[in-house]
Amino acid sequence: MSVAGQLDSRTADPRPAGAAHLRTRGIDDPGRLIDLLPREQAVAWVKNDEGLIGWGELGRLEVKGPDTLAQASRWWREQLTEIAVSDDVGLPGTGAVLFASAAFDIRTGASVFVIPRVVLGRSGAHTWLTAPNVERPELNIDEIAGPGAVRYSDGAQSAAAWVSSVAEAVDRLRAGDLGKVVLARDLMASTAQRVDARYLLRHLADRWTECWTYQLDGLVGATPELLLRRTGSRVTSRVLAGTAARAGQGQDEAVGRELLASAKNQNEHRYAIASLAETLAPFCTSLEVPDAPHLHTLPTLMHLATDVQGELVGDPDLLSIIDAIHPTAAVCGTPRDIAIDLITELEGMDRGRYAGPVGWLDAAGNGEFGVALRCAQIEDRALRLFAGCGIMADSVPEAELAEAQVKLLAIRDALES
Repeated sequence: MSVAGQLDSRTADPRPAGAAHLRTRGIDDPGRLIDLLPREQAVAWVKNDEGLIGWGELGRLEVKGPDTLAQASRWWREQLTEIAVSDDVGLPGTGAVLFASAAFDIRTGASVFVIPRVVLGRSGAHTWLTAPNVERPELNIDEIAGPGAVRYSDGAQSAAAWVSSVAEAVDRLRAGDLGKVVLARDLMASTAQRVDARYLLRHLADRWTECWTYQLDGLVGATPELLLRRTGSRVTSRVLAGTAARAGQGQDEAVGRELLASAKNQNEHRYAIASLAETLAPFCTSLEVPDAPHLHTLPTLMHLATDVQGELVGDPDLLSIIDAIHPTAAVCGTPRDIAIDLITELEGMDRGRYAGPVGWLDAAGNGEFGVALRCAQIEDRALRLFAGCGIMADSVPEAELAEAQVKLLAIRDALES
């Protein structure tokens, strides 16, 4: 079967979920997933050209409040009762799929949940299309223009003010109020032309091949951190905490050794692992946590990383598990409640959906969620870029600023390519 007749960006008109009878069928390889996205109403979750992209909206929910994920779970189940599905493939990510991007602080921030009208997926040798049964979509690939000249300005705080906030956090940590806190800063960018999210996605996918490249409702990024993947009864997570900037060819080995030997970074990582294990364990019959982290190397950074695996007890809802484990100490701090209050006090901004869960789940309960890092929120010709650092009692504020600047390069490089 040719690409023509399989895909059609014109199916993006939103309709009520009750009008849908979806069919999933295997298709010939249509090319790189990221390259097939239309401009409007597009969603994506892709790593190494595997994952899911989608467009159009069968259903959409925007909600905030402490029961955000519980509301979303109920809404998703209600929508599924109104969607008939014929699935010829039967893999995770086939059939009806819910894309989600939740706020960092779900108590006050708005979260977005979308059921795409059309989903194109790939896993290994399998490529599939999910679309309304009565439609014969056809692919239209648009030309993508760059954003033109880019100008940057301070976000909520100047660099100097943010350094002062980090210094205040260090004082609190040394006083024993908490063990770790993650402070983020934002950077504003304005462009000569309207930003096409696909321009960023393509450049991010080209360079950040070890990350999950994502897009939903204007939030675009490439995250190296897997919050939680569920396949059947198996769950996995990749925790990142502890960072060093790469030094270039021939020197990275020494940087890696120093990172592994760093007491500050090892302690920061232990807090992140402990918070995940403590909140995930009640959902599992067994949980495998390696004794020591390994190095995870990216184009500009190295991270301490630990891959955690567990076997679920019963059939817990994926969103309820995420509700329990988010936010981990990797993006918040510990104790969690004290860290969130300090973040609110010192950052001087609303993170929005930065550092919140982002990903997808299907009707069978399978899904894959990352942490929304290395990202920007796009609004026409303006972007808000984010980066954060784990602050410990022995942190050096100026060094944390340098780390944040390096993390911002992921989006800056894509924007300026």
